[in-house]
Amino acid sequence: MNDVLLQCLSHSPLVGHVDPPQPVLDEVRQVIDDARARIAAFDPELVILFSPDHFNGFFYDVMPPFCLGAGAHAIGDFGSAAGTLSVPFDLAEDCARTVIEDDVDLAISYDMQVDHGFAQPLEFLLGGLDSKPVIPIFINSVGAPLPTFRRARMLGEAVGRWARGTGKRVLLLGSGGLSHQPPVPVYASAPEPVRVGLRGAGRNLSPEDRAARTNRTINAARAFVEDQNSLCPLNPEWDNGFLDLLSSRNFAALDQVDNATVSRLAGRSTHEVKCWMAAFAALSSYGPYRADHRYYREIPEWIAGFGGLSAAPMGA
Repeated sequence: MNDVLLQCLSHSPLVGHVDPPQPVLDEVRQVIDDARARIAAFDPELVILFSPDHFNGFFYDVMPPFCLGAGAHAIGDFGSAAGTLSVPFDLAEDCARTVIEDDVDLAISYDMQVDHGFAQPLEFLLGGLDSKPVIPIFINSVGAPLPTFRRARMLGEAVGRWARGTGKRVLLLGSGGLSHQPPVPVYASAPEPVRVGLRGAGRNLSPEDRAARTNRTINAARAFVEDQNSLCPLNPEWDNGFLDLLSSRNFAALDQVDNATVSRLAGRSTHEVKCWMAAFAALSSYGPYRADHRYYREIPEWIAGFGGLSAAPMGA
């Protein structure tokens, strides 16, 4: 049996809050159902999930480029699943130690707070936060200064080398992207009360403040549906070009893409695609691969170029 499988999938906090027309929603649900069936048939023994955060668990009091959770809990923002992730402690520690020894600087957390970016793929693709052993790995995608594609690739390759050595059936998940720019504040231009939240005060919001934040995003999505210049427009050309590069394993081209270009062309939150980059780089450590089950659609209701892509070693 094949010992590794990859699935990348976009997420959105707006699922169930501001949804596209029913035919589009049915289409996305079918993509998710098909991916879930493939994963169930594969029956992973270990899941490695690369995902961003949206100033819900990581803040500017300390903002690492990468962090592995040896323990983690999801807060349940936007109605996503809440609770404790099933993290295999010894494996997570061994992964972190091995990756660091492989010359990739990786922070570790024994109680990592995660949001819908981690919860949605676990819920949608695996049926819950604790259905399979999972090692969650955060990649900073919104808090400038950001890691580069090259560093995300190096992280993924190191994780992949470790995963291959476990001898387990490993599912690699990449969560996030594609082009999008929701109303996430930028520290450099934010007023001081917002900066206080970005420095850590937003880690434990009151129910009232959490609801206000949720409503701001919902209102921004409704405005974006009416006027797609109200935020950075989606960029299907950039998105499909990115999917082409992953599918063809053209990592060298992505190494040359700088952060400012990504933000300008596709939106400041598009850096979440580095989670896809890391997952594909991890898969490449197993050898040549073939990408399949590609999906892409612009979904302004979710302020997202929404996509999915799976892959497995060549000949699997």
